[in-house]
Parts: sequence; structure tokens; C-alpha cells
Amino acid sequence: MTYNWKDRIPLHIKEKDLTDDERYKLIESAVFCILPWIHMSIEPSGKILPCCISKGPVGSSKEKSLKEIWNDTPMRELRRAMLADQRVPGCRDCYEHESVGTKSLRNGCNKAYGHLIKNADFTDPGGALSEMKLYYWDVRFSNICNLKCRMCSSSYSSRWQEDEAKIYGKNNTVTIQHAGRHEDDIWEQLQEHLPYVESIYFAGGEPLLMEEHYRILKSLIDLGNTKVHLTYATNLTKLEFKNQSILDLWKHFPKVGVNASLDDMGERAAVIRTITDWTQVEQNLRDLKRECPHIYFTVGPTVTAMNVWNICRFHRHLVDQDLILAEEFNINILQGPSEFRIDILPMPIKQQLQQEIEQHLEWLRPLDPVQRATTGFESMINFMMATDNSSQIPQFWKKVESIDEIRSERLLDAVPELEALTQYR
Repeated sequence: MTYNWKDRIPLHIKEKDLTDDERYKLIESAVFCILPWIHMSIEPSGKILPCCISKGPVGSSKEKSLKEIWNDTPMRELRRAMLADQRVPGCRDCYEHESVGTKSLRNGCNKAYGHLIKNADFTDPGGALSEMKLYYWDVRFSNICNLKCRMCSSSYSSRWQEDEAKIYGKNNTVTIQHAGRHEDDIWEQLQEHLPYVESIYFAGGEPLLMEEHYRILKSLIDLGNTKVHLTYATNLTKLEFKNQSILDLWKHFPKVGVNASLDDMGERAAVIRTITDWTQVEQNLRDLKRECPHIYFTVGPTVTAMNVWNICRFHRHLVDQDLILAEEFNINILQGPSEFRIDILPMPIKQQLQQEIEQHLEWLRPLDPVQRATTGFESMINFMMATDNSSQIPQFWKKVESIDEIRSERLLDAVPELEALTQYR
């Protein structure tokens, strides 16, 4: 059976084996998410979230252990609200995605981890769980990164520190951060979960440059727990760390998914995700596909007002160069910072882009049985048209020009289509 990107049926449990209540929670509810029962997201700053896109922190690993946070008041209240089918303010990004027809993180996790739904049965009336088992990890051990993407910040990229010091002053600059009360704290707390973890999502910073990432993979190999599903958000600029090839380690794991954070090609890539060497990225991509053909690979562009102009041509280029299949394009629509969202564009430009995307979809649909890429492009149109945030255009140019100045770059040279926005400064 072909995998259906759009449906919400759990992957690892038969629908007939779900109770009516479980089926409602996983498939029909507009609120319930499995993650607070199996997962916590750990930021480089130590901020603990129910998931990586939540706007509602539940604690700090700088102040408390993960076990203390697991049943602290914010997590208990979150579980109680979801069990009562009540909307959660911190989950608004998922609600926004779903409102424009795209698959949200909530939908995806209910689909991927729906087989763990019975964990919710052990929730006491106060929202607590007697046992903490992290089946799904998303741990950003640090903000170490070798790029300084324009839509990022020093919270997620150590390379941004110097630029933020120039733009905002040193008092607003975040130093290199390690999650936890000391450098090895989170690693030490996670070790007890290694035998039964099912899935690990590595992001950053840049995960392929983090010591802890390699420590986890080697520990899993030593334990014989190589059935773990590894997924990555990586800029794909480096495939080696301290003489250790990541390709050699990935060969031990049958389930690896790599989503490359690539927004554009050539000079455009070098300016939008500053320091990107596109020639090296293409070579790394070819090496990965040759050495590890079992890996499920996608390109996951973050669509912003900077790269939306070329996103269709970028997709076609990757397909024409045999770097990906047409379906292996996993669009992420930027939701913040607000000045870089695609809904800042004026209506005439939106209408022009809509025509280009619709023409692209005519080519794409017959080549996309999974419907992931198709849904992404359709959602771009819906997201772009849903809101008029053109009042943010002056702020867009203010941010662009401040970055241009300190980096001796000019985004307008790399993305000449932006000339159409200059009249709205």
C-alpha cells in the first residue's frame, strides 16, 4: 500500500485495534497530541518544551532534572487539557498549519507514534504519569553550528554571535550554550532511556558537528539497539566530525531519514544560509546517496520571503540533476520571525507566485504518489493568501539591510526578484 502523506491513520497499529476513544484522539481530535506522554524537547538554552515548535515552555533543564519536569505543573496541565479536548495556546503553530491544509507536527506524531496511545491510560486525574519513558527524543545539546542563516539567531547558531553583537549590542548576544546543568548533564540523564528509545530527531545547531550525537549512535550500536529510527535536520555541509564519517555510522542503522535544510542553490544559497558552499553540498548529497542508499532522503527548504521566488525552479533543478525524486521535497513554511514570512508579500506578487506554483503543481502531481511535496506547495499558496502581513515589509528590509551591512553582502544581488519589493520599503 502506498504511504499516504495526508491521512492520519497510525502507521504501527491497525485501526481496528484502536478503541473508539483512541481512534478519536489520534485521528479525529483537533487537539490531542501523543507527544506529552512519550517525549520532551530540549533546547540548547535548557528550555524544555512539549515539542520543538511549541510556544509553551514546561521547564528548564538548567534548574530541574527531566524527571522533575515530567510531572511538574505545566506538563500535568497540558496533558489534562488534551485529554479534555481543549485547545492549548502553546500549540498554535500546529493549529495554523492545519487551518491551511498542511500536515502539522501533531498530525505527523500521532501517525508515527499512535501505537503508544495506551500510555495515556496511565495518566492520573491530576495529569501525572508514574513512569517516565522517553520513546522519542529531540535533544538540541548545543547551538554549535557552522552556518549563520538569515532567519536564524544565536540561540540556534553559534556563528550568529558576532553578528548579533554588531546589530544589537553584546548584551543581547547568546554565547555557546549546552543544555543542562553542566555539559554532560542531559547525556547522563538520557542514558537510562537508550534501551527502549524508538526514534531520535537530531537538529541543532548543526547536529553533525555535535560530540553528543556521535556518542549516542555509538552507544546504540554497542547496546545492539540499532532499530532506532534516526531522523535529521542537517545543513549537509559536513559529513565528517573528528575523523569520524557519519556515513560509516549510518550503515549500522536500517532506518535513517535525512531532511536536508537547503533553501536554494548557488549564490542564493550562499547568501540566504550564509557560508553555504553549494558545490560541496551537492557533492555530499551524491556521496550520501552512493554510500548509504538505504537512507530515506528529502530536501526540506524553509520557505521564506527570501527564497519563495525560486522555490519551484530549485525543486526542478534537484530533480533534473538526479539528486532527488520529485516526491522527496519536504516544504517547511516559516512561521517566525514574522518579517520573513511569505504572507508579508503584497497581493499582486502573491498572485504572480500563485500562478507559478500552480504551474509547478501540474508537473509535480503525477510524479508524487506520497503527496508530501504536492501538499507542501498547495499549503504555500493557502498560507500566503490567508493573511495580509504586508505591513511587515519595512521591517523585512530593515533586517535584510542590517545583515547585508555587517556581512558585506547584498541579498538583492543574489535574489534580484526582490526588486519588486523595494517600492514597499
